[in-house]
Amino acid sequence: MAEPLKDSFGTDVPVRIADALATVVEDFDREGFLAACLDGYDDLELTPRAKQIASAMAAYLPADRELAMRTIVRTLGDELYGSELTGMEPFVYLPHVYFIAEYGLDHFETAMTAQYELTKRFTAEFSIRAYLERYPEATLARLGEWANDESVHVRRLVSEGTRPRLPWAPRLRAFIADPSPVIELLERLKDDPEEYVRRSVANNLNDIAKDHPGVVVDVARRWWREPGAGDERRKLVRHALRTLIKQGDPAALDVLGYGESSPVEVGAVTITPERPAIGGKVAVEIELRNPTDEFAGALVDLRVHFVKANGSTSPKVFKGAEVEIEPGSASAVRKTISVAQQSTRTHHPGTHAVEAIVNGRTVPLGEFDLVG
Repeated sequence: MAEPLKDSFGTDVPVRIADALATVVEDFDREGFLAACLDGYDDLELTPRAKQIASAMAAYLPADRELAMRTIVRTLGDELYGSELTGMEPFVYLPHVYFIAEYGLDHFETAMTAQYELTKRFTAEFSIRAYLERYPEATLARLGEWANDESVHVRRLVSEGTRPRLPWAPRLRAFIADPSPVIELLERLKDDPEEYVRRSVANNLNDIAKDHPGVVVDVARRWWREPGAGDERRKLVRHALRTLIKQGDPAALDVLGYGESSPVEVGAVTITPERPAIGGKVAVEIELRNPTDEFAGALVDLRVHFVKANGSTSPKVFKGAEVEIEPGSASAVRKTISVAQQSTRTHHPGTHAVEAIVNGRTVPLGEFDLVG
């Protein structure tokens, strides 16, 4: 079992921050700061630990918040090497982000400078949201400038920080209601040279699709068809539409060429074994036929209706494959499904129906009888 995330954010973190602050703050009360940080620390999860350190920073740094933020910037180490944020080491700056979000709001310019520097060493996606709510026009304008920054981490902040439903962060209610300001920023980043940024753009669109599927489909269709749209752009669009595709949204499927007009048909199906035992596996193979004289695409997922303890069933969708079938040809899609007991799913004997979702259409395939 993986160790709790908070264990990677141990008591060494406030010690490192205290030592850094002591180098730039004259007569810094290191012991008092650490006592405030570590009060009940062991019982806290990662985010509360970081917020408690931020509160201690507020208590032991200068009361002048502009001076405090400039002081924090002076303690920052080297910028991140490479384009990806990996490992827990950069999380030492999580308290700094929470400090700026909570205590810097009355000082826009100083706070934006601090976040600009922080995001090159960690990320300011959690703090920038407070400024988007307090100063929406000014913050959006600054993010528009940062979309052209030489730092990949600054550019990624533009897309990641404006995600309406960013995990671990409060939702941006204004952008949930009207995502158009966000989409204007994403337009500038859709062909960013770094996949790290493009993947963030896709995640942002996927967030928006949960509230405005039609808007995202329109953007995706335009991006897909624009002259010069290459493989990287189309990879971004596929990732952005993933939730809608999983839901079988016809318009999203149509963007990728998997609409209702697709001529692909389901041919022979095998489900083996017919009577698998709990703890084993089930193999499903589907033949897909293209009866036309043109290439045809198919997006295929599998849906299994698992039997519950009370005899009812609960469907689960398994990712299948994207295939392109030559004219007058056929292609096979194969999927192996585990029926071993898992912490997230308990298996029960009974008849399990199996379906394919082909270009958004549900096609019954057959069933298997699970035995104990």
